[in-house]
Amino acid sequence: VQLQASGGGLVQTGGSLRLSCAASGRTFSSYAWFRRAPGKEREFVAAVGGSSSSTYYADSVKGRFTISRDNTKNTVYLQMNSLKPEDTAVYYCAADWVISTEENWNYWGQGTQVTVSS
Repeated sequence: VQLQASGGGLVQTGGSLRLSCAASGRTFSSYAWFRRAPGKEREFVAAVGGSSSSTYYADSVKGRFTISRDNTKNTVYLQMNSLKPEDTAVYYCAADWVISTEENWNYWGQGTQVTVSS
């Protein structure tokens, strides 16, 4: 099983990025994104269940980030708009067959760096 995250980069405040996470080896019913900012613990960002209508967001990203999935590609996306410097972090995707806002996911990607300049 492999989760390959991509799409990170450097963007100015107010800009947008779209992260992708492609799963191979298994089909998962739920995906999530977490992030770890410098000097902080990893935190939940967003999650999506099998129906795609089941989505969950951290309060800090509601209205700015959108999680979605393409089941034909076993890929989950995180569209990030109106980015702020405090969004700077390494973003990790996670996958499992249950959905949670906690870190108890069984499968993790390698992380992709997002840097938002002020």
